[in-house]
Amino acid sequence: MNLVRMIAHPMIGGIFVVAGLDVLANPEPRAKIVKPFTDRVAAMVPIAPRDPVTAVTLNALVHLAGGAMLAAGIFPRLAALALGASMVPTTLGAHRFWEFTDPAQRSMQRTHFLKNTAITGGLLIAALD
Repeated sequence: MNLVRMIAHPMIGGIFVVAGLDVLANPEPRAKIVKPFTDRVAAMVPIAPRDPVTAVTLNALVHLAGGAMLAAGIFPRLAALALGASMVPTTLGAHRFWEFTDPAQRSMQRTHFLKNTAITGGLLIAALD
């Protein structure tokens, strides 16, 4: 592993470890936010969790494990790919900026949406590099 990867992998992985631990400690607020999304997904995908607390908990476990693996350099490409894949439902479920009418809230959620897409792009580079 070259020096850039040794520095970059923990930088990317760290945010997932912290976020995963936060959600595991208190999943209910996130579950409330993503409930409309998990309801729609569960109606279309038979194996998707129907309970939003279960959905955010599973996602947090992926973030925690994938982030730790990426930060530690353990199967970093696989970890980055798993994290990138998990960011799709994370972003679509939690940052539905198009549903907000308040301009400030809409702007904040759009920023989070775009931030997550940027992180996903970085993860794809790490996975396929």
